[in-house]
Amino acid sequence: MTLRGGDPEEIGGYPLEARLGSGGMGTVYLARTASGRPVAIKLIHRQFADDEEFRIRFRQEVAAARRVSGAFTAAVIDADPEAEHPWMATAFIEGHTLAQHIAKMGPIGGAELRTLAIGLTEALRDIHRVGVVHRDLKPSNVVLSPEGPRVIDFGISRAADQQTLTMTGRVIGTPPFMSPEQLQAPRGVGPRSDVFSLGTLLVYAATGQGPFDADSPYMTAYQVVHEPPSLGQVPEALRAVVEPCLTKDPDVRPSADELLVQLRDLPYDLGGTAGPAVGPRSIREMDTQHHLATDDHTPVPAAVSAPSDSGSPSPSPSGSGSPSGSGSPIGSGTLIGARLRRRWRPVLAAAVAVAAIGGGVAVVRAGGSDGPGGADDKGRDIAAAGARLPGGFEPWRKTVAGGRPDIPDELRCVARGDALFCGGGSVVAARLRLSDGSRVWTEKSPGVPMQGMHLVGVTGDTVLGYRIGAEGSPQEGATEVVALDADKGEELWSVPSGAQSTAVTGRTQDAVVIDSTVVTVDASNSRFEARRAHSGGVAWKQPFPSGTQCAPVPAGARLYAMCAPRAEVSDDSVRHPSLHVVDLASGRLGKAVPVKGPAMPVGTADDDLVLLHQRREGYESVGYDGVTRVDPDAHEVTYSRLPKTYDGTPGLADGTVFVSGQTGLVSAFDPATGRKKWSRQTGVEGVSGPVGGDGDGTLYLSSASGRVVSLSSRKGELLGTTLPRAEGLAGETNASPRVTVTGSVVVVTAARNTVFAYDATKPPKSG
Repeated sequence: MTLRGGDPEEIGGYPLEARLGSGGMGTVYLARTASGRPVAIKLIHRQFADDEEFRIRFRQEVAAARRVSGAFTAAVIDADPEAEHPWMATAFIEGHTLAQHIAKMGPIGGAELRTLAIGLTEALRDIHRVGVVHRDLKPSNVVLSPEGPRVIDFGISRAADQQTLTMTGRVIGTPPFMSPEQLQAPRGVGPRSDVFSLGTLLVYAATGQGPFDADSPYMTAYQVVHEPPSLGQVPEALRAVVEPCLTKDPDVRPSADELLVQLRDLPYDLGGTAGPAVGPRSIREMDTQHHLATDDHTPVPAAVSAPSDSGSPSPSPSGSGSPSGSGSPIGSGTLIGARLRRRWRPVLAAAVAVAAIGGGVAVVRAGGSDGPGGADDKGRDIAAAGARLPGGFEPWRKTVAGGRPDIPDELRCVARGDALFCGGGSVVAARLRLSDGSRVWTEKSPGVPMQGMHLVGVTGDTVLGYRIGAEGSPQEGATEVVALDADKGEELWSVPSGAQSTAVTGRTQDAVVIDSTVVTVDASNSRFEARRAHSGGVAWKQPFPSGTQCAPVPAGARLYAMCAPRAEVSDDSVRHPSLHVVDLASGRLGKAVPVKGPAMPVGTADDDLVLLHQRREGYESVGYDGVTRVDPDAHEVTYSRLPKTYDGTPGLADGTVFVSGQTGLVSAFDPATGRKKWSRQTGVEGVSGPVGGDGDGTLYLSSASGRVVSLSSRKGELLGTTLPRAEGLAGETNASPRVTVTGSVVVVTAARNTVFAYDATKPPKSG
């Protein structure tokens, strides 16, 4: 659609090319970035610019969309919600909406329906993990792009710890796809409301009609609250998965993570539907549409009750109706509570910890006599015995249960002798025996963690992890660093901790262990605090430089502070960071060394700190395009460009920088010059950061499914891959290393809090 008279020529410096459409709240235009990338810009109608309630909604939409950056959503490129004429630019998505597709082609069936279901559920998982509830999942907010389905339009979404925004006298939403609680008590809406909407959406995709369709929005809303769904035309295999999503009680609906497990077990051919199945269509055949052009939110009554004899709605208690599903519920977890806004930050937008840089998830190889050992472990210490395997070792696989079964897949491990310490997610820390995986003790965390928050670290006699306050408690959502006795698992001390390092370094690490000292960021995010690991005695406190936000960066035996202006941290656009060497004895910060940002620390090479420069378009990261080396003694910075921009998970091992792409391509670079050493297509998608073998020149990478790929670190020769070991997805971009190598033992963490170990000289069957 061409531009019309009266349309602006540009918005926010982006030249406009075409009008994509217009809805009740705004008009959407096709534009281009300076590099030629197409973007869709939503310009709010002028009559709403002075409406403060609407501006609140739009700010909320921008904030929510920025935080959600998964593979099945549209990333925010730029925005100005405070402009006289507010606007937001997102990645342009080409394709029909699901509503248009069903109207033109009829219901979807077979493998395409299965793919749609999994893609939409993965989108919800990404949305919920960053603490956002979409609240308007419907066919016009799903775009069927050539790369797969995309969930769009966060116009009425909210962070889980914010009050629900309602316009006076109305609940904003679309009745056929709203949950019962959204119609009855919108201020209590949580992530499982979206799961209900997803269930209605999948029924609509499979049959061409919703499970609660009626002649009017009022009757539809009544049926959503009180009547069982109509599922007769839904393929049997899909119905078994969808039915629990449509129960009236949100507490017994599955979470998005639980639903994914069920959907992956579905047969590829889901069977026929009432309408013809539709195959993929080429880009040329697709209409150019975009989600931001649709703002068809329908206002409905704030509560819906049964009609009286006169036909008018009569008052009734708001409570949940009986579950409609006849089978047992899949999930029974509680709704994610308040303060989730800071939890589960998107790892695609801000990367998490990477390899061999010290701190909690770095590889710890046996070789010291300070490994914790109780009476059970005497004679088994690898270093003391000079052995490559602990006595009696056999390959094993275990699950480490945490305090929140709905939040798995966050474990990382550190080995000391025959003691293996693992933590992350809803596990503060657990001790297993390296020889057989048997559990010695576990300390659980009751709250919802930030994504990428793992074990802090281990000293000779102390294990340190993160604990999140439980929902409903005075400490709800607050982060603590907890010290546990390594032998017994007894709590020694705890201290409140900040949780904002990701915005500064791209790594979720607000506490680190250096030798026997624990350095944390205080709860107000204003200073570093150092304590003796076992006693908790305070060694020093060091305020951040004025006007900055800092994060600790461990690098071998050294500790750096990486600091950035608070305004840049708040805007999630750190362009001018600086590095300071931290004196571990006094906490004094050395001379500031400015570096080009945004930059992520990845490790050390020849005692220099190595960082990768991140290239961004607006607020979206598009990969890494340069290597920065910092000589802390000479205060010198050397910058080298990479041959091109590489998107993926970065890391440093065996003196080489690596970037692992989501499709399995691993590339190696010289940290001094940026020169590419080699690239290798591994076939293992979504691997975590790399880990070097125990001095044997082997590089290990692993995905959330537990697939391990081993390469020669010098030439990239493929040494082997293994089969999946857990029910998990390929994994997020920038996930921290899942592999720990000690002697000949390779320990791997995988989805659903799975931990397994094998002998590197006798690896599992290759895939």
